Amino acid sequence: MELPFDIGPQYEGERIRKEDMYVELGGPKVKAKAELAKLRKTDEIEDGRVEVKGPDIGEMKEGGSYPFGIFVEVTGEKLEEDMEGVVERRIHEYCNFIEGFMHLNQRYDIWCRLSKGAHAKGFNLKYMGQALIKLFKSELPIIEKMQVTFITDEKEIEGFVDNAKKTYEDRDARARALSEEEVDEFYACLMCQSFAPTHVCIITPEKMSLCGSISWLEGRAATRADPEGTNFPIQKGELLDAIKGEYAGVNEVVSEKSDGETERCYLHSMFGYPHTSCGCFESLAFYIPEVDGIGVVHREYSEDTPIGIPFSRLAAQTGGGRQEEGILGMAIEYMRSRKFLQADGGWERIVWLPKDAKKRIEDAIPEGLHERIATEDDATDIDSLKAFLQKKAHPVVQRWEFEVTEELKNKLIAYIEQQDGEIYPEEAAKELGLSEDQLTKVIDRLREDGILE
Repeated sequence: MELPFDIGPQYEGERIRKEDMYVELGGPKVKAKAELAKLRKTDEIEDGRVEVKGPDIGEMKEGGSYPFGIFVEVTGEKLEEDMEGVVERRIHEYCNFIEGFMHLNQRYDIWCRLSKGAHAKGFNLKYMGQALIKLFKSELPIIEKMQVTFITDEKEIEGFVDNAKKTYEDRDARARALSEEEVDEFYACLMCQSFAPTHVCIITPEKMSLCGSISWLEGRAATRADPEGTNFPIQKGELLDAIKGEYAGVNEVVSEKSDGETERCYLHSMFGYPHTSCGCFESLAFYIPEVDGIGVVHREYSEDTPIGIPFSRLAAQTGGGRQEEGILGMAIEYMRSRKFLQADGGWERIVWLPKDAKKRIEDAIPEGLHERIATEDDATDIDSLKAFLQKKAHPVVQRWEFEVTEELKNKLIAYIEQQDGEIYPEEAAKELGLSEDQLTKVIDRLREDGILE
């Protein structure tokens, strides 16, 4: 089939602005959208088949926003279940190989645009499906048969999105059993470098890709299936800081793949040398100095945060592969990690979270903290947030009242010397009669004074 548009990596990174857009598929104005890849038995696939459930492009109104689902089904002798997420993430990459089509984000948050120029050439979803099949089978030869379904019907899309979300959760749950300590390799992803040239995404058993679509298991499967692709293994190397999550091997790869723009990376802290942020991250953690706490906002929340800035403006401050202290792109799944921002106080430092996101990860919030974390119903500005935290006796309030004295600094220095420079925060805090948050504050002060590195 001859396509009315060109395809190739030269179109990756193409942005379609509102004034150049014919239609928008998914995106912030549409509630129901998702993409999903499933592995099938060979007799369940009709190779090359493309189906459109709902109106195709020619039946859509110029300037409109429509629900959108992309369902990719594949089969192949060498394919394994962990490859589903990898194939699914490649939808983003290969959609952006199509002239006049823009694909952003992932999973249940896709945002696509078709240009007026592409529409004028006769672009439709049937053609797009054929282009995707051609790209997938040429780039990933282990795919032997493939079919694609697009869903634009308002009723059909609801069930598709529900099923997709259940599939995502099942995949994520499989990866939670692993820890960083029990593996020798992490994985990196460079897929977003077409939009964020200096971004290097590090994937560990306890830190999913920022987009929320590639776990450590899926990263491993991707490197096996496509050794020359955008995912590759990283030897952890020497552990430089167990709390912050700094590894010599990670630093080496991050420096090389960012062309020296980023030289160090903390996997579990948003201060000092935080992980870079791309543009596809599911959520953002942001520091609120007025309460010495951390807020989290997810992409679907469009209102202002308590600091008077919405997700979109926060994202602009850190996206593009920049390393910004106090603001961090991350997957929602990372909030379930045992190492979630552990160097910064973890959940005891989280003070604000939109109620929708809070509900989605409520089983991950430690006992006794759920009611102490504010939502938009409790706080919409700094004053109301501070009042809420005081009323609920949030652990962060202790940080307001805690003073780092010379006596405390001297005690900690003496303790560090007794331990030959190697301390464990839980033991040190107990020995000095401090909380771990208070201990961190003393350590930070000593670093500011140049006494500790």
